[in-house]
Amino acid sequence: MRLAPLLLSALALSATTAAASGFPVTVKSCDREVTFDAAPKRAVSNDVNLTEMMLALGLTGNMAGYTGVTGWKTLDETLTADIAALPELTPTYPTKEVLLGADADFLFAGWNYGMKVGGEVTPDTLTPFGIKVYELTESCIHIMKKSKSSMDDMYGDILNLGRIFGVAERAETLVAGYKQQLAEAMADLPERKGPLKVFVYDSGEEKPFTAGRYAMPTALIEAAGGTNIMDDVETSWTTVGWEGVIERNPDVVVVVDYGEVSAEQKIAFMRDNPAFQDIPAVKNNRFVVLPYAEATPGPRNIEAIKTLAAAFNPPVR
Repeated sequence: MRLAPLLLSALALSATTAAASGFPVTVKSCDREVTFDAAPKRAVSNDVNLTEMMLALGLTGNMAGYTGVTGWKTLDETLTADIAALPELTPTYPTKEVLLGADADFLFAGWNYGMKVGGEVTPDTLTPFGIKVYELTESCIHIMKKSKSSMDDMYGDILNLGRIFGVAERAETLVAGYKQQLAEAMADLPERKGPLKVFVYDSGEEKPFTAGRYAMPTALIEAAGGTNIMDDVETSWTTVGWEGVIERNPDVVVVVDYGEVSAEQKIAFMRDNPAFQDIPAVKNNRFVVLPYAEATPGPRNIEAIKTLAAAFNPPVR
């Protein structure tokens, strides 16, 4: 009986400590609400851009490792030192066995960014093992309706991660800094009569893999003063026909650089194909290269917009 007051006191202290650190917190993840009673201690992130969000928030101390990076993508050099002590658990999408082997308590992934609809690793399949999932906002289009891609998708993910890990102020400061950088970079851009028509060339020769209305490049292109010619394609990343690209006559082609086929090879393919010779972007050699981590949601989106804005508004000679 004497233990009861001590137990009650310990529970009260635990509740007070949690409240002081901002917990419990509930965040919206796609069409779910996820509640955290404390910050995850064994988190795993998938893909380079999601991992860089974790690194930008200084969360390596809360991580068990990361997945899906080595071999075809590279981490930002300014962030690699922060992750040197963490293992890459697998170079591909994580499996349940990989996550359980790492004693993970949290997975930051997305649909087609580490998880597949109906696949082995999903929020539902991980729940019985005590692994909570936060889904990349851009990827939610694969399981629900959402608004068009915007920079708020990336900002929202940073802010939600800040709340999940008890570093909300750090996240708010980071997002405020991103917004200020963009405002300063865009302040001196000249006004144009209409937006440039832009095609995103990710990969593929027989049919191109590109960014639709709900993919991050749509938001990046619009922030820089252009319009994605595939804005009416009601998905994020998808395959289309070359006929549609030719008909829409892009002024600029944004090439996503990653994988075994280099950006230079992708550009050469378009330049050397007679079917594309009358496209303004090809005729005028207006290609812009973005690394994978700049074209997908993450901290490097700010640099991507700056790069695009400079390419869309070349200096007058």
